[in-house]
Parts: sequence; structure tokens; C-alpha cells
Amino acid sequence: MNKNNPIGFVDSGVGGLTVIKEAQKQLPNEQFIFIGDTARMPYGPRPTEEVVRYTFQMANYLVEQKHIKLLVIACNTATARVLSQLQRTLAIPVIGVIQPGAWAATKTTKNNRIGIIATQGTVDSGAYDNEIHAFRDDVQITSQAEPEFVQLVESNKYHEAATRNIVSQHLEHMKSQDVDTLILGCTHFPLLATFIEAAMGPQVTLIDAGRETVRVIQEALLMHDLYTSVAHSHSKDIYYTTGNTANFRIIATDWLDLPDALDVRHLNIVENDRQQYLEEQDGKTNFSQ
Repeated sequence: MNKNNPIGFVDSGVGGLTVIKEAQKQLPNEQFIFIGDTARMPYGPRPTEEVVRYTFQMANYLVEQKHIKLLVIACNTATARVLSQLQRTLAIPVIGVIQPGAWAATKTTKNNRIGIIATQGTVDSGAYDNEIHAFRDDVQITSQAEPEFVQLVESNKYHEAATRNIVSQHLEHMKSQDVDTLILGCTHFPLLATFIEAAMGPQVTLIDAGRETVRVIQEALLMHDLYTSVAHSHSKDIYYTTGNTANFRIIATDWLDLPDALDVRHLNIVENDRQQYLEEQDGKTNFSQ
């Protein structure tokens, strides 16, 4: 494995950019390649078989075409449903976002009441509950699905005043549960953090699972001796989307706040009688699943 190869990130949409942003701060010399499957988002309500297939398509593209050295599943739904399969299948380290967030929450709570907001798929999986109780069995958990929050981010409405009201209304029940720690269990949700903080109040600490994941990435790079020996500029990072590149660029540019123009590219989803695969505009293909 070439330690100077890039690190890959996959997500159902733009939410994984919240993980990328923190990684760019903490790992300034690494190169990142990101795929946001915006054409097929949201993953939350999709059957497990579809989430598995789509995530493997992205992972295999990054491994086979971009030769990544480490893969980050920057999506809570995909982490819950396919992380273990990817770890068994791929010959590189694969990291998800759920365990780091769960660990941080158990270290943060003072009253042993933890809230989780996530997609329906993540909530239904029980993945956060299992991880939290693996660390501590004395914690009371309140989980709440918030699929509309994903749509607010993907439609670039996360700055709007109307969104503040929507977030506040949706979190009234969670606020009534007396949680002192709230896991943002979807990587889209940090883009709404200002509104979520306002709704929950100063007594509640927000846990950004994506941010916590960067610590685990650092540990994996050290453990496997994969820290790059060549300094890369984050202007060389590549961002793929299966959806609208213009909309993706607007959100990514706003959120990442990098000085240079982003290298945003489109991946086609190609289907034939035998299989479905991803194809870059230049014609490079990856057959998978």
C-alpha cells in the first residue's frame, strides 16, 4: 500500500462534507477524494440491500480507480448497514461514523441521558444504541428520526430563517426528554448545528459524529503506517457527485470555505442487463454489484 495515496470518503449526499471539513483541518497533508451519491439520496428510507449495493459501488470505484489507502463511510445510514461487510471485503482500513460519536457521547453526558437525531434507517438499525450501551449500560437513550433535516441541507436551505422554525418545532419532544447530550447522528446535521443549538438550549452538548471520526482516522493512519510522506494541498482534493454538480458545488464551496475553486466532477450511474456501475465523465468505469 502506497502511503501517499488518497483517503476516500463516501456519503449519500453532501453531509459527508462535514467530515471532510474537519479532516482537512486535522490532516493538512493528506489528499481526499469524496463521493456524494446525491442522485440516490436519501439512504435512510431505502431497503438495506440497496444501501449495501450503492455503498459498495462507491467504495469499489475509489479502491479500483483511485487507489485509496483508507475508506471513510461518512454516512450514518451506510455505516449502520454495511460497515462490517466492507471491513471484511476490502483490503484497506474502513472506518464508520457511529462508534466514534457514541463513544464521545458517553464521555460527555453528566445526567446519563443521551439523545440521538438521525435518519429513519439509522434509528431503526439500533446501531447507536448498541454502541452506546457497549461503552456504558447505565445510559438512557432517546432516538428521533429527522429525515426532513436531510432535505433542508440537500436543497441548500440550511441558512434560511424558516429552517430555524422547522428545526425548533421538530426538536420540541427531544428537548422535553431532559437529555444533556445530543448526537448529530447524520453527517448532514452539523450544517444545521446553529439552529439545533438554539432549539435545544445551552445545557445540551452537541456531538458531531463526523468530527469525532477524524480522531479515529488519525489513529488508523498511525496504526497502519499510512501517514503521507508528501504534503498535498487540499486544493487538489476531488469531489464527485452522482447528481447536480452545480448545486453540489454551491453547498461544498459555502461549507468548506477553501480559498481555491473546488474540483467537482460528475459520476454517472450506468445500468445494463448484467449490473450497475459508476462511470466518470472521462469514460473510466468501475463494474461493481
